[in-house]
Amino acid sequence: MKVYFKTFGCRTNQFDTQIMMRHLGEYQVSDDELQSDVIVVNSCTVTNGADSSVRHYINNIKSKNPNAKVILAGCGAHLKGKELLKESKVFGVLGHSEKANIASLLKQNKPFYEIGNLKHIDTTIIEDFIGKSRAFVKIQEGCDFACSYCIIPTVRGKARSYPENIILKQIETLASNGFGEFILTGTNVGSYGKEVGSSIAKLLKKMSLIRGVRRIRIGSLEPIQVDSELIELLDEPWMSRHLHIAIQHTNDNMLKVMNRRNRYKSDFDLLWSIAEKGYALGTDFIVGHPGESEEFWQDALLGVQRLPLTHIHAFTYSKRDNTPSATMKQQVRGDIAKARHAQLVELIRTKNFEFRKKHNTNLQILIEQSKDGCFEGLDQYFNRIKVTSQINLHGNWITIPQAEVTNERTYAIF
Repeated sequence: MKVYFKTFGCRTNQFDTQIMMRHLGEYQVSDDELQSDVIVVNSCTVTNGADSSVRHYINNIKSKNPNAKVILAGCGAHLKGKELLKESKVFGVLGHSEKANIASLLKQNKPFYEIGNLKHIDTTIIEDFIGKSRAFVKIQEGCDFACSYCIIPTVRGKARSYPENIILKQIETLASNGFGEFILTGTNVGSYGKEVGSSIAKLLKKMSLIRGVRRIRIGSLEPIQVDSELIELLDEPWMSRHLHIAIQHTNDNMLKVMNRRNRYKSDFDLLWSIAEKGYALGTDFIVGHPGESEEFWQDALLGVQRLPLTHIHAFTYSKRDNTPSATMKQQVRGDIAKARHAQLVELIRTKNFEFRKKHNTNLQILIEQSKDGCFEGLDQYFNRIKVTSQINLHGNWITIPQAEVTNERTYAIF
């Protein structure tokens, strides 16, 4: 029986898909959704729009491949699973804690709803990442924050850390199978270890000692989670020269409305202290959240201009039912939010161009994609580089002494 996986959303979902693939047993992973017997939809539910995208995909695939069994997994299973099962849109619903049981669940002849619980921690060791050059390593699950716009703690549960020995075994296994770059992922990565007296910095030190580990990236951190112990590691050669620190906004009034724990002044000091070490810096930013007046937006834009940001995940606010933000007044019109989003993205694009011009030498690149003698990969600053070579570089690490930088991208010849 052939099983096709459709993954929506974040890196955590990508890792969860690999866990399900690992536990398929006698079933075969397929890369053709139209010729598959089972379609597993690993869903995202971060916004109402994400739910709509998942529902649209399910309706579409059922019309194209009506004989396939559709299984709903992921965060959407916990909010929309019963509804979709009742409507006969899906054959089965599989919760986060049931990923390792996927083979036995697929054998069922009757529709099923196995949602499990939100206290589960996976202990599966992934041996490979299908179709990937870099490896995602999940180190924790859940979140204890209560940001007003976010539903994720409801569908992922409270913050809990994976056992350190499992994480290190995971990295040892992947490193022995040829992976050299590892991206730490989870719902709230920076909370790792808090309940067991450890920390992400302590974990990083132990990871760095594993043979074969060349570069470690941290998926995303909250500003308050970047402590002195972590700052001390930023000069280590195995640390990616890029940190993603989720500030979400640069106006303190909006940060209060969002029930965020960070404030602009401390964010400013933190980001500049890291930038002075030669780091590229990314962030998440929500535009058009309820209450974002023109005055607050102009203040926020000025705040972004003053920060050493080089990358951004900019989101136009999208209502998520069952969150405090969903009931807030002072909604921002869609066209205004869209215009603000464009302003923000263009500003960071300019900042990224200036950064790349100053950091275009001694680039350490892992080649991930190739086509007709052109190769692409990410450097240590998380910038994508296009490389021309007569040699097949796919999957290799290369060093570029100096690259050519344009407004749109960075080029090199190897």
